[in-house]
Amino acid sequence: MSAVPRHIVIAGAGQAGGRAAEALRARGFQGMVTMLGDEPHPPYERPQLSKDMLGIADTPVTYIKLASDWSNVLDVRLETGAPVTDCDAARRTVATADGRVYAFDRLLIATGTRPRRLTLLENLGIDVQYLRNVEDALRFRKSIRDKSRIVIVGGGVIGLEAACAAAKHGCSVTVIESEPRLLARALPSLVSDIVATKHRSHGVEFVFGVTVSGGTSRSVRLSSGAEIQADLVLIGIGVEPVPTVAERLGLPVTAGIAVDACGRTAAPDVFCAGDAALQWSRCHGRTIRVETWANAQNQAIAVAGNMIGEQNEYLDPPWFWTDQYDLNIQVAGDMLDSEHVLRGEPASGRFSVIAMRGAHLVGALSVNAAKDMAMLRRLLAANKRPARADLESPSFDLRTALK
Repeated sequence: MSAVPRHIVIAGAGQAGGRAAEALRARGFQGMVTMLGDEPHPPYERPQLSKDMLGIADTPVTYIKLASDWSNVLDVRLETGAPVTDCDAARRTVATADGRVYAFDRLLIATGTRPRRLTLLENLGIDVQYLRNVEDALRFRKSIRDKSRIVIVGGGVIGLEAACAAAKHGCSVTVIESEPRLLARALPSLVSDIVATKHRSHGVEFVFGVTVSGGTSRSVRLSSGAEIQADLVLIGIGVEPVPTVAERLGLPVTAGIAVDACGRTAAPDVFCAGDAALQWSRCHGRTIRVETWANAQNQAIAVAGNMIGEQNEYLDPPWFWTDQYDLNIQVAGDMLDSEHVLRGEPASGRFSVIAMRGAHLVGALSVNAAKDMAMLRRLLAANKRPARADLESPSFDLRTALK
């Protein structure tokens, strides 16, 4: 790999792509930077789609930068509405859907993910929606103003934040979750139950342990045989990597695009960052895809430096947050297959749960305890091993364990 590339192409103009382009200029890169995005918008941060944009009427889109700033301030060539449809590794070129071809010395794949579809409902006449881009958010926001009967398939973060917004607007909301509880792959049962109770207090109903088997133009049919009336169905059953660029390069993409700690893929001079990257997680003890705002931003910044000759290993523990009613829940690291240490009293509405495997701290969760989480994230990143008795005591200053 040559020390200084002349032209970097970024396939994808979302959170990761935008932050990578910024970082290249911040680190003094003087070569050409071209960013190609499939959406008609300049880069924006996705958390707002299921948070502020749904919960607060007429909230505008917050962009990472104005469209004009990319060219006038950063000298980045931004092409919107230009999905990458082909890539030639030998010639080092990418092509967009309209036939334009761009040569690169280094390529960053930041194409992210797309929603998994529930096609068995899509041709029945019922209003089926997904929540992945600005247009999706605006469409759903308009729907919940009509106080619709809404069925949400999937009790993950996106589905629950959408349920929260819809319930606040007076909609009748039913969440269908195939697992026996909410967010079973991220939360301990104690917190799952707290979240479900909070939603039920706002009128949201849940159906657990079933899947969707069909429907009509006005209802959804479940595997149990039950039928739920609905004006619209929001699908939130997870996402999958956008495969186009990786497939053209011969890179496996089913589980994600494998990268090393510096963001390099198996293809020469090709890097990947963001939701599509399959990366090592020390907390999990395996490679995972990290579908979070923080990862899309911070990994992209680190990888951008590596594309111009730096050696920045990105090993940050995964972290995400969700706001639902008066609950702020933050999760860092891995909460599964571990022993849980409770810090504080759940009845108080403010507490943390800390995950340990032996003496190793591998995960942390906070409910309305942001100060705890700020310290716990630092402990995770530093691979510290605080004593269990200290972690259990709300009076113990977690900053002490960082020393």
